[in-house]
Amino acid sequence: MSNIRRNFLNLLLVTAATLSLGALGSRANAATAEDLDKDSAQALQTLYKSNPTAETIGKKARAILVFPKIIKAGLVFGGAYGEGVLMKGTHVADYYNSVSASWGLQAGAESFGYVVFLMNDKAVNYLDKSKGWEIGVGPTVVVVNEGVAKNLSTTTAKDDAYAFIFDQQGLMASLSIEGTKISRIRR
Repeated sequence: MSNIRRNFLNLLLVTAATLSLGALGSRANAATAEDLDKDSAQALQTLYKSNPTAETIGKKARAILVFPKIIKAGLVFGGAYGEGVLMKGTHVADYYNSVSASWGLQAGAESFGYVVFLMNDKAVNYLDKSKGWEIGVGPTVVVVNEGVAKNLSTTTAKDDAYAFIFDQQGLMASLSIEGTKISRIRR
């Protein structure tokens, strides 16, 4: 196959993946404040039922970012988008989106949810004052997997924030929230 034809096919595939992600993102963007409130509360309860450590950490958190559904798609170039809420206590304090872009060896699409427990005033204030928080910059975020969860308790939780990824569906080889930008939105 000639280089021109191969490059054209690659460009066509990347364009198709980008358009697919755009269509999925616009559907996620259509959520009302009431929908986000309801979906986020349900997602948090789902996480708590499947992961008792998350519930324990949640009781001690100063605030909780809940993104009930993130849509991720890619073919060499990819991206992810979703919207969620910031909960302080039992009420919704604000609305945020989660956006990431990536490139490399990747193909497919998936959806997942994630929750970030902000454990101290430093993390909450950083989110409130920043025009966008890129995970990996600013407060320390520990992504809690099964191994970390076994050794995590309210007495050992010393980091600024803990993130739990849950309800993964679809076909993508890797899952990470590193480099994700979280920004306040209006609802």
